[in-house]
Amino acid sequence: MRNPILVTGGTGTLGRAVVERLLDAGHDLRVLSRRSRPAAAGYEWATGDLRTGEGIDAATSGVDAIVHCATTLGRKDVAATQRLIDSARRSGNPHLVYISIVGVDEVSLPYYRAKLEAEERVVSSGLPWTILRTTQFHDLVARMTSVQRRSPVIAALAGVDFQPIDVHEVAARLAELAVSAPAGRVPDMGGPEIRSHRDLAREYLAATGRRRLVLPIRVPGAAFAGYRRGGHLAPEHAVGRVTFSDFLAGEAR
Repeated sequence: MRNPILVTGGTGTLGRAVVERLLDAGHDLRVLSRRSRPAAAGYEWATGDLRTGEGIDAATSGVDAIVHCATTLGRKDVAATQRLIDSARRSGNPHLVYISIVGVDEVSLPYYRAKLEAEERVVSSGLPWTILRTTQFHDLVARMTSVQRRSPVIAALAGVDFQPIDVHEVAARLAELAVSAPAGRVPDMGGPEIRSHRDLAREYLAATGRRRLVLPIRVPGAAFAGYRRGGHLAPEHAVGRVTFSDFLAGEAR
């Protein structure tokens, strides 16, 4: 692959890991950001805003593939993805790799519905495409507890399990997909273990030296019913190797 690979959201948690993986493999890169920064060693810097479309045509010009890691909340995510698709079509016929979430068609959260619609836009884009769905990242599951650090009681979702996966393992898979032939919807990626939210919260607290009561809360509504049914899990695709315990041990160092 001679032309650069564009990574949107290249300064985010997942995007940074994708950039590192592709650079390590010797690929030419272009990183899209809303902020103007000098080009870092080893890759190009493109300034643009997927919310408005400003600078996106220049960012997509001459690339062989796009790894779309940028995300926003709700309908804005769909609009941003469509702007990227439109620009990519004007710029040529790059391979579009889209990262999504296991359960977007099973859990009725507004964010999940938007991700599903964005997937549909990718599929109908006319571009060569690949979509990868994964379970939640370790850091997201940890953040669900850490944001409550000032509370004397930690709430956990009653009856809800998670299957957290390491962001670097996902990044490695995205990097592999970006330099491969378009593959459509590829097999999901799930973490190595399925554990209750209460159990994960307790382990996070123990690893960070905090003493708190963990209180399971049953949240009503269709979305959380979908979580309780396990619509966001991928037990048949438990391909991750890094456990939540491994993640916490790494964070503690």
